[in-house]
Amino acid sequence: MSSPVVAAARLAVADPDGDEALLARYREGDEEAFAELYRRHRGGLYRFIHGLCSSTARADEIFQETWFALIRSDAMPDGRARFKTWLYQIARHRLIDQWRRDEGATEAFDEAEHTLLDEHGNSAAETPETLVLRAEQLQQIVCALETLPLPQREVFLLRAHAGMELAEIAALTATSLEAIKSRYRYALARLRQRLGSLSPAEVPEPVELKVPA
Repeated sequence: MSSPVVAAARLAVADPDGDEALLARYREGDEEAFAELYRRHRGGLYRFIHGLCSSTARADEIFQETWFALIRSDAMPDGRARFKTWLYQIARHRLIDQWRRDEGATEAFDEAEHTLLDEHGNSAAETPETLVLRAEQLQQIVCALETLPLPQREVFLLRAHAGMELAEIAALTATSLEAIKSRYRYALARLRQRLGSLSPAEVPEPVELKVPA
C-alpha cells in the first residue's frame, strides 16, 4: 500500500499546479507555494468557519488555528482525500472541539422534526443558486442560515463555500451519503421557507465579512 507521501507525490506529478503539488512544495521549503494555497482557500474556509461560529472573534481564532495546524504538521493527505477536504477536516475538528466546550451547541438532529413540506406535501428543495437569486439581500441568507440546526448548516456551507460534492461531505463528516442528502434537502427547504417569511424589519443592516488577508 502506498504511503501518504508517495500518494501525494503521484498527485503532484499528475497535476503540478494542483493543491497537493503546492503542499508538497511547501513541505520542501517553498513559502510561495503556501502563499498560493492560502490565497486559494482562505475565503471559502473562513466563510465556512464563520457560518458555524457564534462570533467573529471565535471564527478568527479557529481559522488561524487551522492554518497553524497545517504549518506545524509535516503530514500530507493520505491519497484518498483532496487537499481541500483535508484542510476542511482540520477546521471541522477544531469546530467540534469548540462545540463540545459550549454547552448545548451540539444539538441533537432529528430529520423528521426538521422536514418541511411544500403545498403539495413534497419535500421542498431548491439549489443554492436559486436561493441567492430569490433573496433581496445576501444578509437575508445569513439570517436564515442562523436558524438551521448545526448538521444542516454545515452541509449547506460545505456545498456553498467549499464547493464539495455530497459524497465528499459524507466522507468528511463520517456520515452516510443518504443522511447528508437528507440534511442538504432539509436545509434548502428551511432556507426557502425562512427567506419567504422574513419581513424587512427582521433583516439587520448588512455587516461586511472581512476575510483575513
